[in-house]
Order: sequence, then C-alpha cells, then structure tokens
Amino acid sequence: MKESQLIVTAKSPTLINDTAPRQSFLARFQRWEWILVGLIVAVIVLNSRLSPYFLNVQNLSRTSSDFMEIGLMMLPMVFIIITGNIDLSVASNMGMSASLMGLLHNLGVNIWLAVLAGLALGTLGGLLNGYLIARIKLPALVVTLGTYALFRGIAYGFLGDQAARDYSPAFNYLGQGHVFGSLVPFSVVLFLALAVIFTLVLHRTTLGRYLFAIGNNENATIYSGVPVASLKLILFTLSGFISASAGMVLAARFGSTRPDIGTGLELTVITVAVLGGVDINGGTGTMWGAALSLLLIGLMRFGMGLVNIQGQVQGIMIGLLLIFSILLPNSVRNLSARGMKFKWQSAAAIAVCATILVLFFIFFFWSRAAIIAAI
Repeated sequence: MKESQLIVTAKSPTLINDTAPRQSFLARFQRWEWILVGLIVAVIVLNSRLSPYFLNVQNLSRTSSDFMEIGLMMLPMVFIIITGNIDLSVASNMGMSASLMGLLHNLGVNIWLAVLAGLALGTLGGLLNGYLIARIKLPALVVTLGTYALFRGIAYGFLGDQAARDYSPAFNYLGQGHVFGSLVPFSVVLFLALAVIFTLVLHRTTLGRYLFAIGNNENATIYSGVPVASLKLILFTLSGFISASAGMVLAARFGSTRPDIGTGLELTVITVAVLGGVDINGGTGTMWGAALSLLLIGLMRFGMGLVNIQGQVQGIMIGLLLIFSILLPNSVRNLSARGMKFKWQSAAAIAVCATILVLFFIFFFWSRAAIIAAI
C-alpha cells in the first residue's frame, strides 16, 4: 500500500486512488451520516405525535444522561472496530470496576480512593485484553469473549448478591448532577468533551491515519513501520479505562452498585458504532456518524419508554437495528461501486433490509397496543 493511499484513507472512510475524482455537493448528502440525520428527524416527529411528553425539555435533559455511559464506551469502541477488532468485555469491565469501588466503599474506604481503585482495575482489565491480542496474537473476539465472562465473574466475587449504596452527594454528582444548576447533565458535558478529543484524534492526527490503515491492511501497515502491536495494546487499555469510568458514572446515576450493573450494554455499544457507519470489518467509519447513531438510539429508547414499550421488545428492536445497520450500508456501498446497477444479490439485500424495517415497526406498534389494552 502506498503512503499516499494511507493518508487518503485516514481522511476518508474508504480507500481510493490518488486520482479519484472529488465528490460533488449532491454526493456529500448521500453519505450515511445524512441518512442518520433523516432518521433522527423521523424519530422525533413520530415520538412527538405518539406522546405529548417527548419534547418536554426536562424529560429530554433527564433521558440524555441515561445513555451517556453507552456513549463513553462507544468512543474507544469506534477506534477498536476501525482497526478490525472488537471488545465484547466493555460492559463486564464496567461492572467489575464499579463492584470493586462499591466493595471498598462498603468497607469504609474513602469514596475517591475507591474510585481510583476501580479505574485502575478497569485499566488493568483492558491491558490484559490488549496484551493477549497484541503480544500473544490471539483473536480479539475470542479474548474479549473470555474476559466478558471473567470480569463479570470477578464482579460477583466482589459483591455477591449484595449491593453498595449510600454514596456521597459529591460522587453522585457524576451521574446525577447538572452543570451550574442548568438542565445540562454533567455526564453529557463529560461525554461531549471526550467526544471532541476522540474526534480530533481520529480525523486530524497521524494516530487516526494509522488506525484506518490497520483496518484496511494490517500487514502492509506493519511493513510500513507502524507499531501496530503497541497501538492495539494502547487501544484496549484505553477501552478498559473508559469502561471503568463509565461504570463510575452509571453507579453514581443509580446511587448504588450491584454486580450485574451494565449487563447487556456491550450489544448496544457495538450497535451504536456499527449503525454510525463503522464497518464491522474495519477500515471505515467516522466519529460523527457514531455520535449521531447514539442520539438516534437514545431518542428511540426514550420514545419507546414513554409509550410503555416492554424492555424485552426494546431488546428485540436493538437486535433488529444491529442487523439492519450492517446490511443497509453494505448494500449501498455495493450499489455505488457498481454505478447503481441492480443485481439480484443487491435486490435481495435491499429486500432483507426492508423486511427488517417492517418487522421493527410491527414490534413497535404491537407492543404499544398490547400495553395500552392491558391498562
């Protein structure tokens, strides 16, 4: 791979030749990010018609903090998936770190020392993932699937069936506080600050170029002199630290900690990244798309909660959305590569996407009708 090609890759989600034509103004609006903007507008319109409480400013402020932990874990997940890897242990690492913090708090340790211990443990968990993947060269899927179970087991070892609670107001501010007495939650400000940093690193630095290059062709990147193993080690260690931080924010928002805290959030984190346009195979993605995807899923969950959609059905919808988010971008890219020439494979993929979308809305309205009938 040529050096010029690596530079272009870092600026754009796809590999192109040096002589590729510039995109027209109209073509820019065909990007996946604009599709997400359209979906966000549609969700806002639909939810505002289904519930008069959806556009309430206080409700929106309250619900924005409900998915900031997912947003925090999404940031390093975007980096990891762009390199062609994955981290299935983020939610378990969150639970393990928060459980250690809760255990130390129950033992009378100062809350901030307990927080530091939890952050240190989460960082070590990420370092373990990174070492096994980067140095021992085990597949990321296998390693993080193993630590997914390991970290959750350690969390139960810390607290058992007990819970830690009665945290200090200063600690609870991390998840419940608002900035300067406004309606803006502190966790939202924290996420936005980190999102800006991660966006600049991914799209405006040499490190970001390296991440895209690794995802497109890891062997060529190694031969180019890039320290791929060290970068992987750093990425997974960073993911562990951010997961632990998200665990502290989640514990503060709940005001208590149980060993099952954050269970199942890894699916949502991966869904947010992939729905945002990050290719599950690596090499493609933008932080802007992932942020828009987070907003879309957050608004959807908030709207479903307002109309009493059951949690199980919400899980079904998230699963359908994950499949849809993988199928549709691939279909669009294939059509674009063929000059919008339809083939039966493309038509079949589009039909599957349309079917998933129809099933999504069927589940939505079926669950809502069932709840209303039971009231």
